[in-house]
Amino acid sequence: MTGSSAGRRCGGMHALRSVVEIAACATMLASCASASYQAAALQASERGDQKAAVSLAKKEVERFSGPDQCSRTTRLNCGTLALAYGALAEYQILDRDSAAGEGSFSRAKGALSLTDAVIRASATGMVYRDVSEGFWKAGDQARAIAVFKEGRAAGADQWLFMSSAARAADQQRPISNRQTDARSPL
Repeated sequence: MTGSSAGRRCGGMHALRSVVEIAACATMLASCASASYQAAALQASERGDQKAAVSLAKKEVERFSGPDQCSRTTRLNCGTLALAYGALAEYQILDRDSAAGEGSFSRAKGALSLTDAVIRASATGMVYRDVSEGFWKAGDQARAIAVFKEGRAAGADQWLFMSSAARAADQQRPISNRQTDARSPL
């Protein structure tokens, strides 16, 4: 009985921790979506208007880049700022301005370093996924895979594995090191 009770408490704490982590990610995403230039930037990018997407994404970065938002002393919206810089980098890369994209990516990494540990893995996954996907779509698969691998090393969560480069990177690994699909008969 005692072991069973302890197991329930431990399971309950694990479930509570998961709920807290999910709520933190949802809050981060909601702050990005409310009154956001990001949705308009995404629509512009999907229409192929990367210049408009870059312009709108820069406005999103401005919303969260003040010292009262993300700095060494105030870490209120560092995850959101990192996401905004990651999206800006993707649009810049798609607009064939890789140098600007790399600069925005570097600033995204800076914001990630200040991001709360509870949401850092998800924010890292999203940023690295966006940048990797930008390079992939722009035709620089080697850089896309390198960004993917860097993101994996930086502690990104499952968001990173939604990139095109994830499949290509998996195919580059020796077969003995690949994860096998649970449905696979191997």
